[in-house]
Amino acid sequence: MDKETSKKVLEGVLFSMGEAVQISRLADVIEESKKETRKILEEMSEEYQAADRGIMITWFEDSVQLCTKPEIYEYLIKIAKAPPKFQLTDTVLETLSIIAYKQPVTRIEIEKIRGVACDHAINKLLEYDLIQELGRLDAPGKPLLFGTTEQFLRSFGVRSIDELPQINPVQVEEFKKQAEEEVQLKLDI
Repeated sequence: MDKETSKKVLEGVLFSMGEAVQISRLADVIEESKKETRKILEEMSEEYQAADRGIMITWFEDSVQLCTKPEIYEYLIKIAKAPPKFQLTDTVLETLSIIAYKQPVTRIEIEKIRGVACDHAINKLLEYDLIQELGRLDAPGKPLLFGTTEQFLRSFGVRSIDELPQINPVQVEEFKKQAEEEVQLKLDI
């Protein structure tokens, strides 16, 4: 592989790893000697410096890491402090509501209430850190139990689950009817 291709590969690997990588491992990847790989990395480091890029190669004993230059840190902090933005679809919001009011609750209990599978919604809520696994139910199959997180409380501006608004029994019946209609529509298709 030519030197420019080696640089592209090294840069891509270092970027993707996000942590220090041993020079010997990098040498194996580009099929070069450790000495030649070190030379290529030194050249890359000089090129980053000369081009006044926002990245640099940080050197350790026998490894290197692609890092952000210190003068960029203040900008990284701005983005790191920004809370993650997430979109709650109706399905995800319905699933979250069931978990919030019924916790601890199993996936099967949620699906029984909603009348449809909820794998995607649960995975999204876990990804958003709005729910968490609380353990397993002592029943056949040992199903996972889900409940809300501290992030859920922060996101919805409540200090505890007790502060959630009470559900009107008429609304509960309406929700059940809507869920049944949704199931029927899917069965008709």
